[in-house]
Amino acid sequence: MKTVVIKVGGAILDDLELAFSLFTVLKDMQAKHHVVLVHGGGKGVESLFVKLGLKSEKLHGLRVTPPDQIDYVVGALAGSANKKLCALAKKAGLNPVGLSLFDGDSLRCEQISPKLGQVGSAKPKDPAFLKSLLSNGLFAVISSIGADQEGNLLNVNADDAATAIANLLDADLCLLSDVAGVLDGGKKLLSSLSAQQAEEMISDNIITDGMVVKVKAAQQAATELGKAVTIASWQSPHHLLDYQSGNVGTQILPLPTQEQQ
Repeated sequence: MKTVVIKVGGAILDDLELAFSLFTVLKDMQAKHHVVLVHGGGKGVESLFVKLGLKSEKLHGLRVTPPDQIDYVVGALAGSANKKLCALAKKAGLNPVGLSLFDGDSLRCEQISPKLGQVGSAKPKDPAFLKSLLSNGLFAVISSIGADQEGNLLNVNADDAATAIANLLDADLCLLSDVAGVLDGGKKLLSSLSAQQAEEMISDNIITDGMVVKVKAAQQAATELGKAVTIASWQSPHHLLDYQSGNVGTQILPLPTQEQQ
């Protein structure tokens, strides 16, 4: 049975009704696929920092996480966001298990740079634990919190975490956000997008702002996985039921190798 890794951001928790709808769809998907959910929660972290009066800083798109802030980030992601998502999954009839990236020695996480503080990268390590959960019908809900070999907690970019989990399980990857996919100049949904098309559409200001970031993240993920990655919307979750046919969102193709350039 094919495994599909679904990645969502923390913004999904702003609409619990839609979030619940997503989980009912994922429950139906389990009849044909093993499904794993990987989530971020940057919006929840920002909200918590505002309440606590903490400074929030980003460097190269990654949240700088000093040692004195990691506990708050872990609490927001592996705590509040993870358990809220697990509760919704349970309500939808799934049998959720709330996890972090290092549970079962699944991923190897390392600090990226002292400048970023406790921010980490994630690479596949041992799939046995997650495969065992999936084979027993459990639904893994994985936060983007890792830990290195010394036991230091790390904040990992959720797209990178989802890519590593998909790599670990030889799974398809679907990145869900608040958009249906990539639209062309006529506002029509593209079924697929090559690196050359993406470059041209960015140059022509057809792909702009946050979608540029989404497309580039998906391209990197597709290149690492060696297969297309889907960008789709969690706001229309019923479309995911067409995943088997490939008629969901936009398929982002891998970047060309040097031989192809």
